Amino acid sequence: MRMKAQVTIVGLGPGAADSVTRQTLDAINSSQHRYVRTMRHPSAFLVGDATSFDDEYEKHEKSEDVYRAIAEKLKTEAEKHRAILYAVPGSPLVLEQTVQHLLHDESIETVLISAMSFLDVAWQVLRIDPVDAGVRLIDGHRFARLAAGESGPLLVAQCHANWVLSEIKLAHESATGDEPVVILHHLGLKDQQVVTTTWKEMDRTVEPDHLTSIYIPKLANSIAGEMTQLHGLARTLREQCPWDKAQTHKSLVRYLIEETYEVVDAITSLDPNDESSDEKLIEELGDLLYQVEFHAIIAEQQGRFSIADVARSIHDKLVRRHPHVFGDFEAETPDAVASNWESLKKQERDKTNAKTVFEGVAKSAPSLMYSTKLQKRAAELGFDWPNKTGASEKIAEELRELVRAIDSAGTPDEIPLELGDVLFSVVNLSRHIGVDAESALRSAAEKFRRRFEAVVALAQRRDLQLEKCTLAQLDALWDEVKKADKK
Repeated sequence: MRMKAQVTIVGLGPGAADSVTRQTLDAINSSQHRYVRTMRHPSAFLVGDATSFDDEYEKHEKSEDVYRAIAEKLKTEAEKHRAILYAVPGSPLVLEQTVQHLLHDESIETVLISAMSFLDVAWQVLRIDPVDAGVRLIDGHRFARLAAGESGPLLVAQCHANWVLSEIKLAHESATGDEPVVILHHLGLKDQQVVTTTWKEMDRTVEPDHLTSIYIPKLANSIAGEMTQLHGLARTLREQCPWDKAQTHKSLVRYLIEETYEVVDAITSLDPNDESSDEKLIEELGDLLYQVEFHAIIAEQQGRFSIADVARSIHDKLVRRHPHVFGDFEAETPDAVASNWESLKKQERDKTNAKTVFEGVAKSAPSLMYSTKLQKRAAELGFDWPNKTGASEKIAEELRELVRAIDSAGTPDEIPLELGDVLFSVVNLSRHIGVDAESALRSAAEKFRRRFEAVVALAQRRDLQLEKCTLAQLDALWDEVKKADKK
């Protein structure tokens, strides 16, 4: 009976070469065929002329696929040479998925040689007994799921990049930002850093790498990971779905606009007496939220910013714009709040040295909204009618100019421009009387839609074909519907 191929598994300790055991060194020196998971470890040089699997990280998008591929290659090499040595960072039994694959493969024999892990150094620098303190070890890649319901203490490993730290931050939705966090970086090495910081500053304190972990002593509330799970899903789709891979910020604009309008429709359809109408709004808000996540994932892959930066930006802006809540400014009415909000916006624009007075006014906004914002910005500098009378008279003036252009068969460009002036002046009046032009026009359009659908239904009940009705008949149907429509 042929004996099983053998894989001797050793650990290279937390980093410093003097933490590698004599037993491990003897196993390395007595092995002819040596393999190491990664050379990106300070003690990897001790394995000597070894084959590394660093190239596997470039071949696969998911870490579990990397580890599975490494285990399969090790098995093949073991069967080929009958006995090989496999070295991993730290301890073979701490966060080493390749080792777990090998241990569960009954076709090969595994020999484990114990080693010091980063945990031993972590407990030393933290000066805690992990058993007595009840510390739970968490993989940073699966923080939201593994830490669900936990409030600490937690030691989080695999914090090798800022996006990992950002996801960890997002998983704690009720965090105040002041919760203490200890960053453990390059433990046992000459450049070791043990930095006490806060939840808010976690991803802005140390540039993390594969030798970075964090210790969370205590959280006021337990972890809820819905947002982090969504972020992880967005990343998975971006990495594995051909359609998602092909998208850019620009290609997603149409979907962002569509989802926004669908949210508006869901809000319009809300029934205060029917909770089931909330389901549509929940669904549409989710679609819109995913668009935000999608853009953040694209930026994250480009190394520009992450969803944490987005969340931090709006958080800080809202705090800054609400001094009546977070400061000593007094604002007792909604109007006072709105007025101060605009004042703060202007101050912020002045500080950023805006290139134009209209800096920040979105050119892609719907035309009525765009016109309103331009007028408001000009009004801040005094360019405005003193009251609604001037705005109202301007409409009449622009209408006369439009009629003259039409009667004189103006140029193709002249009539649209004059019509645009009429609409622009109507927006100006709506602003002076405190009516949102966009909402007003939408309401009018909805009213027309409702009434004309009723006209069609009425005509059908009376066996009338609208296309064959006279204008007088159509007016009569319209007046009848209008009288019955109380909205």
